[in-house]
Amino acid sequence: MLFLSLSVLGQNKTKDLTKLTYNELHDLYFDNENNPKKQILYTNAYMAKAIQENSRIRKAKANYQIALLYYASDKDKAIQYLDSVIKYSENTGDKFFPAAAYCEKADFLKRQLKLEEAMNNYKLAEKIALQTNIDYYYVVRDYIGTTKSEDLGEYKEALAIYKECYNYYITKNYRKQYANDFQITIFGIADCYKSLQNTDSTTYYNKLGFQESKITKDGYMHYLFILNEGANQVLKKNYKAALDSVHKALPKMIENKDLGNTLASYFYLGKAYDGLGQKENAVKNFLKVDSIYAETKEITTEFIDGYPYLISHYKNIGDKENQLKYISKYMVIDSILQKKYRNLNKIVHTEYDIPRLISEKESLITSLKKDNAKSYLGIGALILIILTVSTFGFYQFELKKKYRTRFERIMQRSAIRNNEEHNFEKAKTIKPAILKSEDIGIAEELIQEILGKLDGFEREKGFLKSDLTIQSLSNLFETNSKYLSKIVNAYRCKTFIQYINDLRIDNAVENLKAESKLRKYTIQALALEFGFNSAESFSAAFYKKLGIKPAYFIKQLEDSFKIN
Repeated sequence: MLFLSLSVLGQNKTKDLTKLTYNELHDLYFDNENNPKKQILYTNAYMAKAIQENSRIRKAKANYQIALLYYASDKDKAIQYLDSVIKYSENTGDKFFPAAAYCEKADFLKRQLKLEEAMNNYKLAEKIALQTNIDYYYVVRDYIGTTKSEDLGEYKEALAIYKECYNYYITKNYRKQYANDFQITIFGIADCYKSLQNTDSTTYYNKLGFQESKITKDGYMHYLFILNEGANQVLKKNYKAALDSVHKALPKMIENKDLGNTLASYFYLGKAYDGLGQKENAVKNFLKVDSIYAETKEITTEFIDGYPYLISHYKNIGDKENQLKYISKYMVIDSILQKKYRNLNKIVHTEYDIPRLISEKESLITSLKKDNAKSYLGIGALILIILTVSTFGFYQFELKKKYRTRFERIMQRSAIRNNEEHNFEKAKTIKPAILKSEDIGIAEELIQEILGKLDGFEREKGFLKSDLTIQSLSNLFETNSKYLSKIVNAYRCKTFIQYINDLRIDNAVENLKAESKLRKYTIQALALEFGFNSAESFSAAFYKKLGIKPAYFIKQLEDSFKIN
């Protein structure tokens, strides 16, 4: 529905864009990778043009672009669109499709831990590319090598594939057109040798890749080879050299937002510091590995040794809670990896024996329970805290429901505004009929004059002045403060302060709804924006009129716009 529900303006824009060539639309789509709204326009135009011309391969490419938009948010939806790519591009003889679609689908399946299905899709891509595009065939072979090496641990098979690709690229223009593919292949060979602990061959290919990346000025690959050699130096137990290399590479990995290799950098820093006997630095870096895993939920068998290290560290210093914490995390990761490889009849070999870990975990839990049970007073306090938290939680739940209801009432502005206008008219017509001018001791002509000035004051938003007082406003109206106060009380049905604050809060609500940039302001900045002298006075007035705090209102407003 995201791609079909365009406004009339959007449809006209799409219609105009169909006058562009497919190549122009393709380039515009990929030139706007950080602007999904524009990408949707270009891919819709691409699709409209393909449908108009009834071109199967162009429909396939449009579906491919849509699949990429779902890459991060909905992998199942992305796979559905990739299946459409495959359907439309079968037997078209295109150089990249459906082979590229099978590769992308395999990547999604890998992320869902469906390695067997992923390999089947890579093999389908390989078979098609061999017939339609020999260059892409070797790209697919490289993907298969990466999967065997990084995901399956089949380093010898992966090495054979990488060398096959190397022998192909070495016959090509490997410092221009094929430079990136060639260097990725070299890295794959070096990485496989590292995993096989053939450190001399690893160094040879890291140096080769380093030289090639320097010649072609590929900064990212340049530092990737430095990082890989740093890891290799850890295996050689040259820990100072390892630290030097990894510290050089780490900033580049962070700059490129490469979380996988950032995690690898921290892991090998931890190993190097451990090798130098700097235990505290080792712990710090293994904790950073854990923090990245917590963010990405992705880790391979190569980098899980930090968890046994943390378990032993906290055991040695008697920190039972952290020891239990990292035993639990390690067991979760182990279960995920076992699930990942189960369908392929592989076993993940880990440093710790899991049954022993389970026993250790149960002992820790028992020990912690005994520690907690030493004092009945402590148990009573714990129960009291739980009851208090539960009661508070229930209270907060009910309060949130109440606040949500109040927020929804505020958002129904048309009904509320009509009601307020109705009440306002009643205040101006019905109340004056009851209150004669002599009831408040002011002449009728003066009352009407001041009411007219109040109307103008409201329209021109004079209430936004932060130093406004009843005295300053009565001076502006050329009357006295007592008359002004009586008229506001009688005809606006409010005290002067309540009248001014309500005008400011109504104005704040409408502006916060209309201007997204205001919703980024601090409460203090908003207070000044809407005529209040402090965040506290703004919040108090907002709550008094609407029954919710401004911070809550802004958060709910943001959430409602995201949903819409």
